[in-house]
Amino acid sequence: MVKEIVLGVIRIVSDAMRLCVFIEPQLGATYEDQLAIARRAEALGFEGFFRSDHFVTFGGDGLPGPTDAWVTLGALARETSTIRLGTLVTSATFRHPGPLAIAVAQVDAMSGGRVEIGLGAGWYEREHRAYGIPFPPIGERFDRLAEQLEILTGLWSTPAGSTYSFEGRYYDVAESPALPKPVQQPGPPVIIGGKGPKRTPRLAARYADEFNVPFASLADTDAQYQRVVEAIEREGRDGRAPIVFSFAQTIVCGADDAEVRRRAESVGLDPEQPQPGQLYGTPSQLAEQLRAFVKAGASRAFLQVLDMRDLDHLDLIASEVAPQLP
Repeated sequence: MVKEIVLGVIRIVSDAMRLCVFIEPQLGATYEDQLAIARRAEALGFEGFFRSDHFVTFGGDGLPGPTDAWVTLGALARETSTIRLGTLVTSATFRHPGPLAIAVAQVDAMSGGRVEIGLGAGWYEREHRAYGIPFPPIGERFDRLAEQLEILTGLWSTPAGSTYSFEGRYYDVAESPALPKPVQQPGPPVIIGGKGPKRTPRLAARYADEFNVPFASLADTDAQYQRVVEAIEREGRDGRAPIVFSFAQTIVCGADDAEVRRRAESVGLDPEQPQPGQLYGTPSQLAEQLRAFVKAGASRAFLQVLDMRDLDHLDLIASEVAPQLP
């Protein structure tokens, strides 16, 4: 592990397990809050800044209100230079696949090729009702997700000068010029995540560059990775690169037990009663917990920080946890 001082903070420079900062802006974060986190995460050497794609908070008043994920990422693309940017995850119910393909390709160009897209079926019915978005049954949502994945990847990979067409149950694309092209080819990395035992692994085997297990125990995460491996063995990868395995966990780090408790209580969590998907502890304790996920096959961690104004939290993770990781 090599460290250097950049802008008064410690920057991670190593080939260690890749760490990403993951936030939930619908809980109450302005664009300026998100910009501050993204810039600090970049200065500290985190690989990525990822945000959720939600329109309604899960608790509290949610003030000042939601920010659109792809509008925000487009702005951050121009105000950062090295950190990767993406969603965990965009809801397929929120956007039609054609306009989404255009938006993601544009943000990829605006960032110089640093964008990744997590795409999921959508699950939070309340936010759909709140903003007039149809919320079909789960089977239809997964069918729509599968068609969206086919269209997105098809549009991006169509050679310039050719057209792309698709006939599906929910979406038809007729002789699209399939423009603009993203900087990354054949397209920005696609992340698929979830805990579903059947359709989710199959979709990941066919379309995903990365598979993410969100907020699950180590044992459940390991079991889900195995389901994806089995799906790949059944369906193949058509010459594509091996899939990356990752996970998302809420993280509360403190220099000592008192600071761990203070940070946990400030966001309404109880370190004495940890739930699956929550990691608490001092840097050495957290490093041990994260290393266990590495042994399960993960090479990237999405660390959900709930207090989006506590930038010192990021400093501690970067300077004291990251150097202890493989």
